[in-house]
Amino acid sequence: MKTRVLAGLAIAAAATVALSGCVQSANASNAADTSGGTTNLTVFISGDTNVQDLWDKSLIPAFEKANPKIHVTTSIDLHGEHDAQTQANLATAVKAGKSVAYDLVDAGFVSTAGKAGLLSTVSDSAIPDLKDVPEATKQQGGDSAIPYRASSVLLAYDSTKVTNPPKTLDDLLAWIEANPGQFAYNSPSSGGSGGSFVATVLAKYLTADEQKTMQTTYDKSLESKWDKGFQTLKGLGPSTYQKGVYPNGNDQVVQLLGSGQIAMAPVWSDQFITSQKTGIIPKTVKAIQITDPSFTGSASFLGIPKTEPKAKKAAAEQLANFVLSSKGQQLVASAVSGYPVIPLDSLPASVAEQFADANPSQLRLGFQSDFAADMNAAWDAKVPQ
Repeated sequence: MKTRVLAGLAIAAAATVALSGCVQSANASNAADTSGGTTNLTVFISGDTNVQDLWDKSLIPAFEKANPKIHVTTSIDLHGEHDAQTQANLATAVKAGKSVAYDLVDAGFVSTAGKAGLLSTVSDSAIPDLKDVPEATKQQGGDSAIPYRASSVLLAYDSTKVTNPPKTLDDLLAWIEANPGQFAYNSPSSGGSGGSFVATVLAKYLTADEQKTMQTTYDKSLESKWDKGFQTLKGLGPSTYQKGVYPNGNDQVVQLLGSGQIAMAPVWSDQFITSQKTGIIPKTVKAIQITDPSFTGSASFLGIPKTEPKAKKAAAEQLANFVLSSKGQQLVASAVSGYPVIPLDSLPASVAEQFADANPSQLRLGFQSDFAADMNAAWDAKVPQ
């Protein structure tokens, strides 16, 4: 079955070999603790370039200025294309009692890896500012995950073309069919906004108990419950952008929306706010949350490998604590428009006002990572024409 995607997919595919090498390097030995009296840390990122920019351009410079004896670099697996390999290599290293070549993980699989015993347990004593994070938010990730920002997927629409946007998922599906070519979502394996749209359509046909199970545990037999949802998504294809072209990644969806080639799309809340600040999306594009069910959202988590050397673990905890400080959370809000995970009254009024309606402890969670991986593979096989 041939998948039709935008030209960027070919570029991404050409880079896979190089990325694979980076991932393998990021899972190599990390024996040396310090160099010349400076502790060197690596943050391993599984995600988009905007997250790497958050670290490289905002968090790391500010942290290093306050902590001159700690030097931090980043390594990225773009879109998390090698998450399974990364987790397998981490599991092998932990089983052998060996360290890896990164010290802090910023990835969607942190919660799963933590619950599998691959990450260090975190505590308020080692990371003092963790005490300010709501308990419900911490429980989303487990006792080895450090919440540091949150976001949700929203429905963005061009208000010059859409005067009465859909309020529910059923309304949205009806709008897409009534306005062929004006809606797009990226392939779910290439970004979370498209993944959220797919997961939300699948959730439409699940009971509340089935949704909860798929959010917290893994039972592959439940995936037969997805059949109706995939039938809906396949039937929707001819009504989407260019009769079934699926952009490669969250960024391409935003670009289509900003250029006026489409009128509606699911987008990440943080990416939407940032894109309006930078002018990629005009102010005439608005965003709302749908219901029955809503799009998904959750906190993003950091993790420290279980076999991290003692000196480097202490430095990684220091870095994580900085990210949770008022200064760190302001940088997160400014750089990527992430929802703060600490009380808003501890932040400047301008930041607090921007996120007054955000509550990361009450976001509808997506599927557990194993289910999400299976969903992505099933979409690839069943949906594109």
